[in-house]
Amino acid sequence: MGVPPSRQSLPDRLSQWLDWTHAIALSTALDGKAGAAADGPAFDDTEAAECARLRAALADAITSDPALTGAESSVQGADYAVFRRRYQTHQRAMQATAGKLRGRLRDRLVQQGDTAARLGAVDAVMEAVLSPREHGLLARIPTLLGERFERLHQAELNHLADASSSDQAAPNAWLDLFRRDMQSVLLAELDVRFQPIEALLAALRTAH
Repeated sequence: MGVPPSRQSLPDRLSQWLDWTHAIALSTALDGKAGAAADGPAFDDTEAAECARLRAALADAITSDPALTGAESSVQGADYAVFRRRYQTHQRAMQATAGKLRGRLRDRLVQQGDTAARLGAVDAVMEAVLSPREHGLLARIPTLLGERFERLHQAELNHLADASSSDQAAPNAWLDLFRRDMQSVLLAELDVRFQPIEALLAALRTAH
């Protein structure tokens, strides 16, 4: 079922999220005077390569997680608690890594001169404004996945209870499907968390 588009424009919605301190900080960052580039170290591919390496490590941790590959015997049963803990563990790792990278890239922007530093200041304000909302929304995902888990499990129980059913599904096929769903959601969240990092990298590439 499709989700109807919001009737509010992005600027209107954003204005509701900004308190007066954030509004002043954002206005100050946007009104900053552009200046010449600083004499800091020129941006090269080192930072981009490090970001790519850390992102790949997070993705590999997700795709190789024994709970999600079926290699861990402790999650063969119908207990969602293990999956919830695993999801939250991956979330914390993504949040910590992305946060450190974002701060480091903003520091690099400051070194590139006033114009780039202004972009960094805007990003800092936007992170302060949006991160609590992002955190709240992403924190709901384990609960939603729990509902998905229960639906799949109940469907399997209903199938097994149907004596007239002639097809025999593979053992734990529903659980394998859930594992794939959970991996896909985690990888999608990884993409979301790294979008600001990709934007900062793009800003650094054009700063000189």
